[in-house]
Amino acid sequence: MNEHTARNVVLVRAIELADQNKEVLSDDDRMYASRSARELAQWQASDNKAEVTADDFLQQRAEQILKRLSERTPAFATFAKQRTSWQAFSLAVPIIALLLGAGLDRITDPHRVDLLSAPLLLIVTWNILVYLGLLVLLLKPVSPLAWPCRELLRKPRLPRNLPQPLFSGVLSFAAEWMQLSAMLNAARLSRTIHLSAAMFALGALASLYARGVWSQYAAGWESTFLDAGQVHSLLSVLFAPAVAVFHLQDFSLAEVTALRFPQTTAADGGARWVHLYAATILLLVVLPRLLLAAVGNWRAARLAQHFPLDLDQPYFRQLSGSIGIAAGGTLRVLPYSFTVDEARHKGLTQVAVAMFGEQGRLMLRPSLAYGEEPQAVLRDTDLGVDTTAALFNLSATPEKENHGAFLDYLVAASARDIIVLLDESSYLARMGEQADARVRLAERTALWQQFCAFHQAKASVVNLLKPHA
Repeated sequence: MNEHTARNVVLVRAIELADQNKEVLSDDDRMYASRSARELAQWQASDNKAEVTADDFLQQRAEQILKRLSERTPAFATFAKQRTSWQAFSLAVPIIALLLGAGLDRITDPHRVDLLSAPLLLIVTWNILVYLGLLVLLLKPVSPLAWPCRELLRKPRLPRNLPQPLFSGVLSFAAEWMQLSAMLNAARLSRTIHLSAAMFALGALASLYARGVWSQYAAGWESTFLDAGQVHSLLSVLFAPAVAVFHLQDFSLAEVTALRFPQTTAADGGARWVHLYAATILLLVVLPRLLLAAVGNWRAARLAQHFPLDLDQPYFRQLSGSIGIAAGGTLRVLPYSFTVDEARHKGLTQVAVAMFGEQGRLMLRPSLAYGEEPQAVLRDTDLGVDTTAALFNLSATPEKENHGAFLDYLVAASARDIIVLLDESSYLARMGEQADARVRLAERTALWQQFCAFHQAKASVVNLLKPHA
């Protein structure tokens, strides 16, 4: 499933889950979309001589529903067609960086190659620090969701003149999609940053060489605190890669001493040092940055083509079951500070059937008390088999020390992905007929989904009193 299809599928799911009372999508709308999508997916599979897949069915169904909603609500049609400006951003920023680098007039004086050029040393030093930082992140990865700029990566413009259920669905989608697309956006941003750094360095080199065509460079250096020996040692380390790789002419301590300003009388020889500058920046900045940009581009292309959307969630399982794709399995539910009564127990059973088909089974474990250590209660529980779901009450406020610790334990102890079921039945009953009930529900759902994503678990909202609503 590619990025575009995944976006449509997630948007439709958010709308259907928000439209509990079937105000914008009636049962007939949903059944018609499912029936049409099933037929289209079967025709497509027949043409390709393949089996019908959940991806094909969900894609066709999402397109059918979005088309119908767009016809009814023009404002929503505009939102549904929104596309991010990543392509323009990815092209504009490197071009701007190239122009800024080309306009870096102070890399040298108009007629002078400064061997201790501050801009040159700053460019090289900064990039080496970036490489060290990337190495640290490689050893200790940080989730893209933790980036301070995550809200700037992809924040769609939300239309206001929509029916309340539709607006709630769009609001919930915006929060969820920002989390789901975080890895893809991080790869795109990484690609753009690295490419821009390479373009900036190339612009600076172009400026240096262009000025040399019309000006006579005089090479030299000056320093209040460094003597010739120290400058020679510094330049030897700085230019060592360029000298070794490109077999450029090396320099001696006597040559460096003779080039000290203002005593030096050397009026030529600048080209030699320009080549050393260029080769050094090429090796330490341009080539590594281009390599990192290529890696980022590969990751972005792979994620965009194969978007990591979890289709094991109850909503997708239920739809896939309608075309006979869902298989049998066991759903083990671990409630946290949640008393499951008989009605909600039946709801969980229906959720298991929706996930795994008619052969789906429910294994409900005793509820873990608030603040209780999961290690003590679950130490004899084998989390390496079946599908494990943590059950929370949407009315509760997620807490890192309690709910977060519970999820962290499950994720660390399980050999499979942990899913989270958020029961909204109590929250809806508490909200009653309040005017802003749907907006508050969408905000609370977004809060829980972001919390669960931070703890590496995928969350789905269910209504255990009306599991098929």
